[in-house]
Amino acid sequence: MKRETIMLAVLLFVGAVTEMKAQEVEEDLDAKYATELVKPGTAAPDFELKTPEGETFRLSSLTDRIVVLDFWASWCSDCRRDAPEVVKLYQTYHPKGVEFVGVSMDTDVEAWQNAVKQYGIEYLQVSELKKFKETAISKAYGIKWIPSLVVIGKDGKVLLSTVLSEKVGRLLEELTRE
Repeated sequence: MKRETIMLAVLLFVGAVTEMKAQEVEEDLDAKYATELVKPGTAAPDFELKTPEGETFRLSSLTDRIVVLDFWASWCSDCRRDAPEVVKLYQTYHPKGVEFVGVSMDTDVEAWQNAVKQYGIEYLQVSELKKFKETAISKAYGIKWIPSLVVIGKDGKVLLSTVLSEKVGRLLEELTRE
């Protein structure tokens, strides 16, 4: 009986430590990679970028809507790993009125288009088709790491800037609760 009690205590302790470490990892990733992202409460910088088909898109055309900006690139392994989660967020929250805009850091249109097809990305895509660190959009939004996600409220102000799609999911759940 004593041995079983000790084993149970050890298992509970290990479980608690694992849960704490998982929470720390989530916070540490933003603390490490999202430090220069545009801050919540600030007006989201407007921008005008081209779609893969060459059409012009302007962020301000999405007034009075919640918008998720997904900063990514086809060559980014973390972006490819996160793409299915962002696609699920789109599939869940777009029907509830949330707009998604993918902001690609690709320089090759073909690679960009192939990745969009490969990951089943259905939401609008735009890019400057310049190297990541040279883009005006990266500078405007403080993007130093991809993937990065920015949630913009209906009032045009940033609600969340993060490198973690899980945080976006939690916020969108709150914002679209009926």
